[in-house]
Amino acid sequence: MLTLGILGSGSGSNMQAILDAITVGTLQAKIAIVLSDNPKALILKRAASHGIPHAVIDCEGHKNKFPDYVQIETAEKLKQAGVDLVCLAGFMRLVKAPLLDAFPSKILNIHPSLLPAFPGVAAWAQAVEAKAKETGVTVHVVDSGMDTGPVILQEKLDILPDETADALHKRIQVIEHRIYPLAISQYAHSLNL
Repeated sequence: MLTLGILGSGSGSNMQAILDAITVGTLQAKIAIVLSDNPKALILKRAASHGIPHAVIDCEGHKNKFPDYVQIETAEKLKQAGVDLVCLAGFMRLVKAPLLDAFPSKILNIHPSLLPAFPGVAAWAQAVEAKAKETGVTVHVVDSGMDTGPVILQEKLDILPDETADALHKRIQVIEHRIYPLAISQYAHSLNL
């Protein structure tokens, strides 16, 4: 069975969507471990409430940096849990060589825009500020750039006239929760996992 490791920094709504898809049988997988760089993140409480092993990634006071030695420790935890595929779910640190090398082409991310448009943080707000007519959601393979890896699945969303960034974000999340489990399934199948 496909074994997933989830890395997140926030509420864990995408982790919950993955878990819900597993529960109803639309995603044949199990979540072996949930890791967060934020000790107060709701994603850790969600994992605990479902009996999923979870732990904090201690970046030792680095606000945005993901030090190499911490990435090596993170990769070791994921490997010890038997993870086949790593899924970033609102993980707010840039993954680099130590973790990428440990899971080559086996780390996925979900991003709230139609990449390559609006990479980085708060992509929905970037889209509203740019007065874009459409945006969407992208699931992609993580590479060494910021939101630059090969696209697995995208879905477009029209931006409504006078739509606020918050309203748009809520509509984007509905799409995220639907397509992330689907993209995971498709990608794992393509890798024969």
